[in-house]
Amino acid sequence: MSRAFVKEDDGDRPEAPLPDRPISQHPNLVTPQGLEKLKAKVLALKEERQSLSRQADMFAQGRLPEVARDLRYFEHRLSSAVVVDPERLSGEKIQIGCLVELEDEQGNTYHYRIVGEDEADPAKGLISWVSPLGTALMGQPEDEEVLWRRPDGPRRLIILSIDPRPADT
Repeated sequence: MSRAFVKEDDGDRPEAPLPDRPISQHPNLVTPQGLEKLKAKVLALKEERQSLSRQADMFAQGRLPEVARDLRYFEHRLSSAVVVDPERLSGEKIQIGCLVELEDEQGNTYHYRIVGEDEADPAKGLISWVSPLGTALMGQPEDEEVLWRRPDGPRRLIILSIDPRPADT
């Protein structure tokens, strides 16, 4: 049988570390809730790393590099976080932490909270301030019309209201 089809024993050769996750070039602005989520994520990853390091099975050992990479990423994001104080939000213009109500050209209304990059979850109405929609909305006042540039074509939106009150945790 050809040696090309036989797996050689890798011995104790350590695996190459996974490449780091890309870090955004934007300031790491977060809401107070976002800061708490970052802290919880770092803690969860540290606990998972500790648990995996005690296990000898291949799955655990294979998962360790991924956990280490994610831990490096979230520790960096936590250390670079700049918390936007909800007490300083006026509601006159859209800022991180604001809840906005929008209306499209067909009269449909939408509610989105503008949040930091790591907090974003569009399915839950949490939009990153650097996303195309977040970028279109940031700094805009109530009753302003904005153009949301989307892959399937631009959409005009009117800002119906801006609520600066923080989200419930």
